[in-house]
Amino acid sequence: MTRSATGPAPGVPLPSPVERRRLREARALSEEQVATAVGVTPATVRAWETGRASPRGRRRTAYARLIGCAEGRPAPHLSVEATGSSTMSPTEPGTIPALAVTTTGRTASAGDAPAREGFTAEKAFDALYDHAAPGLTRQMYLLTGRRRLAREAVEHAFRIAWQRWPEVARDRDPAGWVRAAAYEYAMSPWHRLRRTHRRADALPEDPERHALLDALLGLPPSYRRTLLLHDGVGLGLPETAAETEASTLAAANRLVHARAAVVEQLAGPSELSEAGHGILGLHERLSALALAEEVPAPPPAPVVRAGSERIAELWTRAALCFGVLLVSATAFTLHTAPTQYEQPLSPAERVGGVPPRGGPEHLTPQDLKLQKALRGELTHGPERLVPRIP
Repeated sequence: MTRSATGPAPGVPLPSPVERRRLREARALSEEQVATAVGVTPATVRAWETGRASPRGRRRTAYARLIGCAEGRPAPHLSVEATGSSTMSPTEPGTIPALAVTTTGRTASAGDAPAREGFTAEKAFDALYDHAAPGLTRQMYLLTGRRRLAREAVEHAFRIAWQRWPEVARDRDPAGWVRAAAYEYAMSPWHRLRRTHRRADALPEDPERHALLDALLGLPPSYRRTLLLHDGVGLGLPETAAETEASTLAAANRLVHARAAVVEQLAGPSELSEAGHGILGLHERLSALALAEEVPAPPPAPVVRAGSERIAELWTRAALCFGVLLVSATAFTLHTAPTQYEQPLSPAERVGGVPPRGGPEHLTPQDLKLQKALRGELTHGPERLVPRIP
């Protein structure tokens, strides 16, 4: 029996989605070329390089051979830059150890020691949540300007991560996976229809923070996300382009225009426009803005896990109820449906243009008298009226 291209086994180990894109670009391969060689669509390749999906089976092997990572390599550790905490976290980066996810799905310390025995999925999820959730909440506030939406986006992203924990645990950058899910939820245009999220919260009273946040929220959503990832979180340009699902050139153009728009509205643009100090100055201001603002603390990790399991249970029950309803309706239809075709009766219609009914009418007394006389004359009249046959 041949193995399916979408089998359950992960097969050849692959690097992180960002590293996949970097390796492909290093070999001067486009998404269309890789898609044609592997036998998928360019959208599928883009999903592989953004962490939304992962190739399996023969396609995984072919993809690894194309980008040049067929040989297995150890999983890289999650740096502060990859987790997105950095200065966006209320604690110092060195106070919480970075996390590294092994190929078995367990979460280990960023040190050289191997994963501890008995480090369950719940503990691994809680460690990732406690490390990334506070800083990610502050990022969501800078992205949306809404504190409640920031907390809701982070909680939603981690609920999805717990529902798909085997996939997230095997990812080389679990915090990046959660960050991408939180960014997409926070930037969804459907929030405009919700009364609680139609308007942003009040801007800070401090003039500098007020001007910076106002300039940031005035950018288009794609520009705002690119600027926050590159200058706020500290991702590189290829990593930023991969997470925003854009080409490197498009991400660079968005970054340049976003910086120019922010610098133009700040009170002291010369501090950010000097050569060699632009990135550092903007990064420091974004970090200071994130740390200075009060954002709601995310709920505890066990609460998020319980909520994720409860939502998954509700969806499962809804799917079962819908299935039972569909089966019942089908059975009722089969039971009540006729076994043979019966031609339906045509509805009655009024027919016009038909002449009135004709025929003999009732004889009057005169007609009856004439009829009697004619019958008598035919019998007893002249011979010419009653011919004789010899």
